[in-house]
Amino acid sequence: MTESPASLDEEIESGEEDLPEDDVERLHGSAVVVNNNQTVVHTGKAEYHDLIQSLNDDGYVVCVDLCGVDYLGNDTRSLPVTVTAERFELVVNLLDVQASRRLRVRVQLSEAAPLVATITDIHPGAEAMEREANDMFGLEFEGHPDPTPILLPDDWHGHPLRKDYSMGRIPVQFKAVDGR
Repeated sequence: MTESPASLDEEIESGEEDLPEDDVERLHGSAVVVNNNQTVVHTGKAEYHDLIQSLNDDGYVVCVDLCGVDYLGNDTRSLPVTVTAERFELVVNLLDVQASRRLRVRVQLSEAAPLVATITDIHPGAEAMEREANDMFGLEFEGHPDPTPILLPDDWHGHPLRKDYSMGRIPVQFKAVDGR
């Protein structure tokens, strides 16, 4: 694939809309929208690895970024009607250097099973980014070659970028002030 699908250029540029399911643009079977002039592909975790491989074959050979997002208590994101919101989201930004194109892939991951296939076999540079997402959010990458912590000590408990992570506050005892 050297060009974006023709209808993507005609997609609504104001953001992701709640389009009827049969009106949602598709790329390799996954829902596609244009958000702030960037093409965003929404896929399921079962299709994620195959989609990344297909996009790599299409020229998106650089994985610029891979990160997790925790939407606990914040459900304001806009998703196509074909996508069910989950607590966690995996966001992967890909680049096609030859055609000067950028693409964002978003995958919804449940709190109960934040597991998705690794893409290190396609994008070896994603190895450290997947380890960081595991350290910070608890997202797990099945088949990862080295799932050891990259940012945190081996004996660390919890995932510091989760919104429900306790910051370990130290209570401060204040003295009473005359009658207060």
